Amino acid sequence: MTTTAELPEFPMPRAAGCPFDPPPAARALQEEAPLARVRLWDGSTPWLVTRHADQRALLADPRVSADVTRPGYPSPAPLPKGGTGISFILMDNPEHARLRKMVTAPFTIRRVAAMRPAVQKIVDDLIDELLAGPKPVDLVEAFALPVPSLVICELLGVPYADHDFFQENSKVIIRRDAGPEERAAGHRALIGYLDELVGAKLENPADDLLSGLAARVAAGELTRAEAAQMGVLLLIAGHETTANMIALGTLALLEHPDQLALLREGDDPALVASAVEELLRYLNITHNGRRRLALEDIEIAGETIRAGEGLIMANDIANRDPDVFPDGDRLDLTRDAHRHVAFGFGVHQCLGQPLARLELQVVYSTLYRRIPTLALATDVGQVPFKHDGSVYGVYELPVTW
Repeated sequence: MTTTAELPEFPMPRAAGCPFDPPPAARALQEEAPLARVRLWDGSTPWLVTRHADQRALLADPRVSADVTRPGYPSPAPLPKGGTGISFILMDNPEHARLRKMVTAPFTIRRVAAMRPAVQKIVDDLIDELLAGPKPVDLVEAFALPVPSLVICELLGVPYADHDFFQENSKVIIRRDAGPEERAAGHRALIGYLDELVGAKLENPADDLLSGLAARVAAGELTRAEAAQMGVLLLIAGHETTANMIALGTLALLEHPDQLALLREGDDPALVASAVEELLRYLNITHNGRRRLALEDIEIAGETIRAGEGLIMANDIANRDPDVFPDGDRLDLTRDAHRHVAFGFGVHQCLGQPLARLELQVVYSTLYRRIPTLALATDVGQVPFKHDGSVYGVYELPVTW
């Protein structure tokens, strides 16, 4: 009988020299069985769900909870005192649905599509600054991080001048090796900051999302603390994941020049949209898997998941499932990758995915055409990857042209 100490530890390390691929140990488990026990930092042994179909089924199952406060939830790290401060994504219905619907309207496909000219201007302006400045340059600092930060600040009504403050605290919160006190301090700083902004919107509302939340506070539909927590969630999610996709996607394309040429030399919007979906599938920015807890016994994939047992849906291996994505280790921008689970699935599927897609489409269709000689300014082996966080990417990406 396998003991807890003999179970594979999760998350698992990626192979040296293979920064875009899932950990080999996770892939081995996928080949062996749809479900496997793994060991977390606290000694708990949740199920790792490895297959694409099973992940989608469980993420859509109402018998599965996203509530991080429930006993047995497979948390990726010790919880900070006072809660996570991450609002509705770690709640179950009906409270999840009540809060989520309050911020759905700005992220509809129609509303997001209307933002394309503004996003295009942000991207073009930043490329102008790149071309006028020195080289080599860190693409993360000069481009990948400012693009989504400027966009989400405009949408929320957050002053971009404060970007150093909220970016630094966001990094602490999503760093897996940060201690609970350190993460709690980051949460408190951001909660306090967003609470002040909500208060300012109560006094002087504008045409932005925080003003909409402030109006709900004034109407008694939302507490000010809830509004501040929702602001923290949207601010972090609105810039961290997309920033990492921009930088890591660029590096992946530079390492696959045949695929980069398709974007640089073509002007087909359908190809750009396809490229975004394929890069989302191939790269998997969500690094720790989606964590859930079984509320009832669930029969799936020949196993019985008992009530109270944890579940981890590792999207990186699901997005390489050969039953869904043949030759999935190959980056192919012409692939139909729309069934990927990069944004999750079910009621907790990423609220901001239309905005993320728009930003990535604008970046991937503009950057490489305007700077056709863009190249890595160091060896790929010297690029510092974010192996220590819940969001995967690179800390720096030195480029030249």
